[in-house]
Amino acid sequence: MSLFRLDNKVALVTGATKGLGASIALALAEAGARVIGVGTSSTEDTKKKVEAVGSEFHGIKADLSKPESISMLVKEAYSIYNRIDILVNNAGVLHLADTEKHTDDAWDHILQVNTKAVFQLCREIGTHMLEQGNGKIINVSSIHGLGGGYKVTSYTASKHAVIGITKALANEWADRGINVNAIAPGYMITDNTFNLRQNTEETDKITARIPKKRWGNPDDLKGPVVFLASDASDYVNGHILVVDGGISNT
Repeated sequence: MSLFRLDNKVALVTGATKGLGASIALALAEAGARVIGVGTSSTEDTKKKVEAVGSEFHGIKADLSKPESISMLVKEAYSIYNRIDILVNNAGVLHLADTEKHTDDAWDHILQVNTKAVFQLCREIGTHMLEQGNGKIINVSSIHGLGGGYKVTSYTASKHAVIGITKALANEWADRGINVNAIAPGYMITDNTFNLRQNTEETDKITARIPKKRWGNPDDLKGPVVFLASDASDYVNGHILVVDGGISNT
C-alpha cells in the first residue's frame, strides 16, 4: 500500500471550495499530502476537513476567469512550499442553454475557466515540475469530453479540449518525469448539476441510463485521484479514467 502514499508531497487543487474539489483535497490529505486549495471564495470548510485528518492546508483565493490571476496564484503557491508535486485542475463551470441562445460572453467565460486556465496552470507549474524532474498532473474533464452532451455546447467543447491538452502533454513530458492524466466524471451531485437535478423527470431518465443506478457523489473521485497522484500510476500516461457508473458504456 506504500505505492499509494503521498507523504511529504505537496498538492495544488483548483476549485477546492466544495464539491469535487473539496473531496479531492481531502483524499490527497488522507494519503499524506499537504494541500494548497484554490477557490473563488473561502476554502475554510475544506481546510477544517484536511486539518482534521492531520494534514496541512493553505487556501488561495483566485478567479480563474481572469487570465492574469494565474501567474499570481502560482507565485503565491510556490511562496508557501517552494514546490508542487501534484497539480489537480478541477475547477470548472457549466452553462446550460439551447445553442441558438448561447452567447459569446458565456462561451468565452466557459472556455477561459475550463480550458485556458487548465493549459496555463499546466504550463506554469509543469515548467517547475520539469526542473524538479518529476510531477503528477491530473486534469478533470467529463464524460461530455467523450461525447456530445445536450444543451452544453461550450462545456462539451471545453472538456474535449481538456482531454486534448492531457494527451498532448503526456506525450511531451512522459520521458521527463511528469505523468499527465485526466479523470472524466459522469453525472455527479454538485452545484454544477443543481439546476438539472431540479427537473426530476429528466434526472430520473438519466439515472435509469446509469448501470450503477445512481448519480456519483464527490467521494467517488477519491480513489481515482489518489491512484493517479501516487507512485502506483508511474507508468500511466495520457489516460482518461472514466468515473461514471458505467453510463458511457451504454
